[in-house]
Amino acid sequence: MASTHASKGHALHENYGVDYVISFRFSTTDQVRAEAQFEKLVHALANVGLATEARDGGNSSVLLFLKPASEKYLASAVYRSRIQDWLHGIRHAAPDKQTQHSLGAEAIPESEKLRILYQLITNPTSEGGAGITPKRGEWTCVESIFPLHDHTFNKEWIKKWSSAYLLNMDDLDQVRNRFGEKVSFYFAFLQNYFTFLFFPAAFGFSVWVLLGYFSAIYGIAICLWSVIFIEYWKKQEADLAIRWATRGVSTIQAKRHGFQPEKEIKDPVTHETVQIFPATKRFQRQLLQVPFTLVTLLLLGSLIAICFGIEVFISEVYGGPFKSVLVFLPTGLLTTLVPTLSTFLTQFATRLTDYENWETEDSYQAAMTQKIFVLNFITSYLPIFLTAFVYVPFGSLIVPYLDVFSLTVKPFAEDEKQLRAPKAGFEINPARLRKQVIYFTVTAQVVNLAMEVIVPYIKRKGFRKMEETKSKRATKRGITNSANPPPVDHPEEAAFLQRVRNEAELDTYDVTADLREMVLQFGYLSMFSVVWPLAAISFLINDWIEMRADAIKITVEMQRPIPWRADSIGPWLDNLGFLSWTGSLTTSALVYLFSGSSDGSGPGGSPSTLKGWALLLTVFFSEHLYFLVRTAVRTVLSKLDSEGLQKERRERYMVRKKYLEESIGLPLEPQPLPSGDDEQITRLSLEEQARRESLMHQRPEDRFWGRQRYAHETAEIGVGIIRKGAPGGGKKSQ
Repeated sequence: MASTHASKGHALHENYGVDYVISFRFSTTDQVRAEAQFEKLVHALANVGLATEARDGGNSSVLLFLKPASEKYLASAVYRSRIQDWLHGIRHAAPDKQTQHSLGAEAIPESEKLRILYQLITNPTSEGGAGITPKRGEWTCVESIFPLHDHTFNKEWIKKWSSAYLLNMDDLDQVRNRFGEKVSFYFAFLQNYFTFLFFPAAFGFSVWVLLGYFSAIYGIAICLWSVIFIEYWKKQEADLAIRWATRGVSTIQAKRHGFQPEKEIKDPVTHETVQIFPATKRFQRQLLQVPFTLVTLLLLGSLIAICFGIEVFISEVYGGPFKSVLVFLPTGLLTTLVPTLSTFLTQFATRLTDYENWETEDSYQAAMTQKIFVLNFITSYLPIFLTAFVYVPFGSLIVPYLDVFSLTVKPFAEDEKQLRAPKAGFEINPARLRKQVIYFTVTAQVVNLAMEVIVPYIKRKGFRKMEETKSKRATKRGITNSANPPPVDHPEEAAFLQRVRNEAELDTYDVTADLREMVLQFGYLSMFSVVWPLAAISFLINDWIEMRADAIKITVEMQRPIPWRADSIGPWLDNLGFLSWTGSLTTSALVYLFSGSSDGSGPGGSPSTLKGWALLLTVFFSEHLYFLVRTAVRTVLSKLDSEGLQKERRERYMVRKKYLEESIGLPLEPQPLPSGDDEQITRLSLEEQARRESLMHQRPEDRFWGRQRYAHETAEIGVGIIRKGAPGGGKKSQ
């Protein structure tokens, strides 16, 4: 019994040298086609130097285990990749011409190994790969390709991070070496953002105690903070790209599998045949983003505005029974309808991005990210915009016309009076805006964290428990599924194979979703925290937990991500800048609208107290001040040196030095000329000098350079000239 437990524990932490697993599912394919496709798959992998092992995956699937057939072949693939990096300027120094010497001088991180193996599996055959594309083309049975989790590392990683308050560069390097630069850039961004949150948290608490809400001082400080954070992160991003040797890596990304070239031409420089899609045609297709944005704003905006109107009617107008329950009706509608509509619009955005026919995966993801950001911007911020800039200034004009929403609660009303909006004397709820901001910055953050980590864990555990219960009941009743019998594993491999089957069922980790969450949180802070200055404290607590929760999510709830390279957080950096700029507008407008009222009611629902020219002037001045500050901060930070820039200059200098030494064959250090001080002047030396001069052609330049033979002679002649030309007629200075 003890040996069984020991074997199971060993299998949980040992991957048997497996690097990748291919899940091959044949439940929807006839037997002949499935067999032919699997045989072709195995041979295609063998042709690129990968060893394979097949095991029963259960539920009509085969698990195909992969590893390099030889370490020598892997080393050759890594060396070719590094040579390509050097040719494209990502590496400043060329790898050693001897492969083993090169790899010995720079070890192969696990992320680099897994990335290169994945490229061997998925790259087209024309680029030296096996051309395996899951669920695409001829590989319809290939469900997924994923690396196995290293549970020993995962356990130590979670244990270390759970006890550490802040992460250091070694922690980020460790993430990079295991999960690749794309994931490590996310954690680096989250760590920098978390560190920067200390200032708005402390300053916001002080302002909340001393100045209250809608403080102009806090508004100026938070705008300045957002600018400094973004510009500082840009510098940090460049340093990390240099540290991880990925600066400019986006220039050599492989073609996207879904790219459809319109024609092939010969490159005028390399004379290679290249596939292209005209940029003008892609731009014409990109123009469809304009109607997409308008339709998105119309659909989502109308839904949110209607639910907003219903909520205002029930909470501010309706006076009948069940009001405390009915007030949650709009929330239920939004919870049900917004995800459904967002899913539909996301699918449409995906089709639109496919239609734009981007050449590389990076450009495709960037275009898709911008469309998703539009959706997230509307769903995340529009309710607060409606409250701050519609309900507060125009509440007294709008509320009397909200009777149209009485149909939603009419069955519960006792009489018509309970459904009628007051025609006069209506007062807005001054705490409404602040409560709404508190909901999005506190409650929604907690709910998102639970939905992201806790709920998937409970669902997965419950589903597996249910499957085990069904299997046990069927076994007791003597019922067997002859079409899909349970796999029979070797006892030594049983625990390991069960773990692999469990990992095959997990979802794929998408770092973009986590980046989007942090960017949207930054938007709440930069645009609306002047309403409630304690928002940064909530984010500070949330992000400390979020960092650990994301680590757990990657290691427990998701398949191990493919370690893709990156040199930045991509288009999310532009979105940060957009939110920071928008924050300069909204913050100034909110301060103007609300700072003059003691109860935070602002105009009090009546636009008569507003001066449009003053509001526009405030926003205009704030925006231009924002641009001025951003330029100043960017200029100052560009003058500062950093470890990454020093490393880059050092590497370039060593490359130039090595090249010159190899080309010239001499060391770069200057060699001193003989001074002639030790030379004895004799009759023989004078005769030898006269003989050499007689053999020379006696060109003018030869005679010119022959007047003084050594440095000390030149010095004596020069001193004599100085003495003659000095004041005093050549007398020695006393």
